Amino acid sequence: MPTATEALQCPQTGAPFERATIDRRDPGPNDIEIEIKHCGICHSDIHQVRGDWGAGIFPMVPGHEIVGVVAAVGGEVEGFAAGDRVGVGCFVDSCGECEHCENGEEQFCVKGVVSTYNARDYDGETTYGGYSTRIVVKDHFVVHIPDGMELDVAAPLLCAGITTYSPLKRWGAGEGKRVAIVGMGGLGHVAVQIAKAMGAEVTVLSHSMSKEEDGRRFGADAYYATADKETFKALRGSFDLILNTVSANLPIDRYLSTLNVGGAMVNVGAPAEPDTFRAFSLLGGRRILAGSIVGGLPETQEMLDFCAEHGVEPQIERITVDEVDGAYDRVADSSVRYRC
Repeated sequence: MPTATEALQCPQTGAPFERATIDRRDPGPNDIEIEIKHCGICHSDIHQVRGDWGAGIFPMVPGHEIVGVVAAVGGEVEGFAAGDRVGVGCFVDSCGECEHCENGEEQFCVKGVVSTYNARDYDGETTYGGYSTRIVVKDHFVVHIPDGMELDVAAPLLCAGITTYSPLKRWGAGEGKRVAIVGMGGLGHVAVQIAKAMGAEVTVLSHSMSKEEDGRRFGADAYYATADKETFKALRGSFDLILNTVSANLPIDRYLSTLNVGGAMVNVGAPAEPDTFRAFSLLGGRRILAGSIVGGLPETQEMLDFCAEHGVEPQIERITVDEVDGAYDRVADSSVRYRC
């Protein structure tokens, strides 16, 4: 029988949050029941609640940066036990049979990966996220939080961490590579730490110099204001890799000009409006413009272990459930330092 669970839901597009009760299924043979301790606020939560990415499924319970403690496991679950510290990220199911699932890249599931919230599971039921007191998830989609990593600090890594770790790894951030991180927000401040831990020379490209002290504290070797027109002239041909973390439209051609021959600009932000660029900005330097969306479950666990080993920690601000509406406004205007 479904179990009534306390949650914080948005009843309709753009409406204030309200306390509510939702149903969670009882654990099946391959399920893990988790008592949720913390859940991060991701900018994508705001986009979906406010309808920036199209019509959502309401009422909506957001949250895909979930950490907590295992309360119960199904009879066929291995590797997890009651009391384990665990996390759940952006997905809660996939077909498990296609080439992408078999390669540990469930995010590209041919059948369609099931998002943690604002989605329909394969049985047609609406998925509800981590703004709640408990959740039941198939064991494959649960990861271990490493010893020594605080749960609240770990929460943003379930999205912000893997969203930045995956492209940095794939595009070769490391010793001898010059990497630029665009944006010093919730994603960017994590990306700087990860790129530095990988051994890259890291530059932050931010609208202003207001966060320079923070950027250097997180490991940046250099910091430039993109509002200064001289910045793009000074940095022409400088980088092997640019990771764009902002959810706003940018003058893409200017950023491409800062890439060396063969360099890549990878976008993980998702602005509501289309970006534009000139083909010759790519052709002239054999440059690459690419995108990336989180990573699969094996890579998510790898990322958590990497962050624990290298001391990568999101800077967080803890809030109560009654402060979420105000936090959304502050995340949207970039005044949060750096995750709620």
